[in-house]
Amino acid sequence: MKKIILQLSVAAALLSACGTEKKTMEEEQKPVVFEYPETKKDTVQDTYFGTAVTDPYRWLEDDRSTETESWVKAQNNVTFDYLKSIPYREELKNQLEKVWNYEKLSRPFKEGDYTYFYKNDGLQNQYVVYRKKEGEDTDQVFIDPNTFSKDGTVSMAGLNFSKDGSRAAYLISEGGSDWRKIITIDTESKEAIEDTLKNVKFSGVSWKGNDGFYYSSYDKPEGSELSAKTDQHKLYYHKIGTPQSQDKVIFGATAEQKHRYVSGYLTEDEKYLVISGSNATSGNKLFIKDLSKESNPLITIIDNEDSDTYVMENEGSKLYLVTNLDAPNQKVVTTDFSKPTSENWKDVIPHTENVLSASSGGGYLFAEYMVDAISKVIQYDMDGNKIRDIELPGVGSAGGFGGKKDDKEMYFSFTNYNTPSSIYKFNADTGEYESYWKPAIDFNSDNYESKQVFYTSKDGTKVPMIITYKKGTELNGKNPTILYGYGGFNISLTPSFSVINSVWLEQGGVYAVANLRGGGEYGKEWHDAGTQMKKQNVFDDFIAAAEYLISEKYTSSDYLAIKGGSNGGLLVGATMTQRPDLMKVAIPAVGVLDMLRYHTFTAGAGWAYDYGTSEQSKEMFEYLKGYSPVHNVKEGVSYPATLVVTGDHDDRVVPAHSFKFAAELQDKHKGNNPVMIRIETDAGHGAGKPTSKIIEENADVFAFTLYNMGFEKLPKNEVNQKAK
Repeated sequence: MKKIILQLSVAAALLSACGTEKKTMEEEQKPVVFEYPETKKDTVQDTYFGTAVTDPYRWLEDDRSTETESWVKAQNNVTFDYLKSIPYREELKNQLEKVWNYEKLSRPFKEGDYTYFYKNDGLQNQYVVYRKKEGEDTDQVFIDPNTFSKDGTVSMAGLNFSKDGSRAAYLISEGGSDWRKIITIDTESKEAIEDTLKNVKFSGVSWKGNDGFYYSSYDKPEGSELSAKTDQHKLYYHKIGTPQSQDKVIFGATAEQKHRYVSGYLTEDEKYLVISGSNATSGNKLFIKDLSKESNPLITIIDNEDSDTYVMENEGSKLYLVTNLDAPNQKVVTTDFSKPTSENWKDVIPHTENVLSASSGGGYLFAEYMVDAISKVIQYDMDGNKIRDIELPGVGSAGGFGGKKDDKEMYFSFTNYNTPSSIYKFNADTGEYESYWKPAIDFNSDNYESKQVFYTSKDGTKVPMIITYKKGTELNGKNPTILYGYGGFNISLTPSFSVINSVWLEQGGVYAVANLRGGGEYGKEWHDAGTQMKKQNVFDDFIAAAEYLISEKYTSSDYLAIKGGSNGGLLVGATMTQRPDLMKVAIPAVGVLDMLRYHTFTAGAGWAYDYGTSEQSKEMFEYLKGYSPVHNVKEGVSYPATLVVTGDHDDRVVPAHSFKFAAELQDKHKGNNPVMIRIETDAGHGAGKPTSKIIEENADVFAFTLYNMGFEKLPKNEVNQKAK
């Protein structure tokens, strides 16, 4: 076992009556000793284009072995013993529980004779589905996922209704796994109407009448269902009342139809079945079938994966498609079913310099644009004539503006980093809206501000970042700061309120979100600028964001933490191994950290558009190895205090990534900063995680972060103290 001696102060100097309590080098210190668990090394080697690469912790990839199980327990024992020693860990947990404990609602939606919505009373582990019949005042519980398991680790992962609302199918996830079960019920009685479907993955449910529905899944893999590779996705049709073994494969059964991701959905009038097939997380083929006759052929709309395209709406045979084909920021086009291919498309909402997200409802089209990651919404008629600009409640992110064709009342939400999400009722004909629901949360938005800045990355690219903090915060380089990023998969980080981050802000912390290349904030070109052989741009953007925060004295390296999850976990892992001097704390969560083998697990091969693979070419292998966090932990380097976070049921980014990275850090790291791993049990990649586990995890992350920045007690905000 590797023995670690941490110098922790036994006394703290009170800097001022309204300041923070901070450990200093001059204070009396005493050594605290703890030992990392022994992690054995194997002699496993892989050879890539003539280069041998040792993989000493390959054995940790076996999530079913007793050795791995013992290692997990031993690591958690060390980590949780350390976390328990932090004096304000429970206080942070209590603060999170207090601010979290308010009623939360989703946007309502209508199905059949009922209006449905999701609600959480406060600290419930899972949201409950309620409904109300037209003309009635009383809400009734429709489905309560909190009854699925005692600890809240079984969650509802989707809910879909038949067109008349008389039947519904909901998906459940156990322990956070991406593998689902589908339960079908009669909505009036709420009773199950047939046996549960099992082994469903990466799927929605699309009903055809009341007789059956389409769903997608893989054949169950050999080996571990949590880590074994899943490669050929298939679209099935399930007829109600028949066994799952008789479900018909609609698409994906043949070699010609082989894709890693397949989805199918019906247009609202149930006239057409639309099928999308893709082999990566970017780009898809698109097909359509007229369901009026069983013998009708499947028609190809797009026969390659060079664009992202889907059918949004139809009016009879007129199809409305959203695409980035020859339109990197997306546009809306129309064509007729009889001639659906791209040479026949006509622009309805043309391509612009801003990224478009389109929706339809109430007989209208809605264009939500991102302007420097901020929402702007324009309403059009179905011919593409502009009706109006919709003036939003403020500067931030809007969501919604969609519904069924006959919905004249719709709902949208609005939020930003210091404004909790509120819901508004919108009249599609007049464009007027009114407040429908606002949260009664113990958080005063007026005390905080968000500022958007543009900083310069290594190659001269201007990158936006939004910085949120308490008004009156002194820019003295001593503010505890979390820098968050993602930078991948065309995903955009737009302003949204977080209950978790509100506790960080209340401590006087600064929270900064950088809109890195690889994301979707500026469309396809911005995304592609952070992929494959350009992936280093993402890390350079993140490093430049940190340097900006330091140069502008929001913080300094002693008070800076970097944080990210999934692809953002890769971001943190790469940044801390390239610039360990830049930050005091690193929190890589559920990260993709072994870039040479990520594509061999579950559906990881589908991420190759963003990453490339080690088998692709010698050049790609060398590029990946050059930044892969697992392969770039250096002997004798002092790394920042690191808390690797993962879940034992993560079958999206398997926990072996995190296991191997933590083992490398513990073996090679030099210095007194702790490098630990927190492994949540019965938890996956994040979706469906119960409230109790979310609060516990984030209390631990904040406690670890502040403690390793040197705070003996929770920071006191100077402005708040003076106000008292």
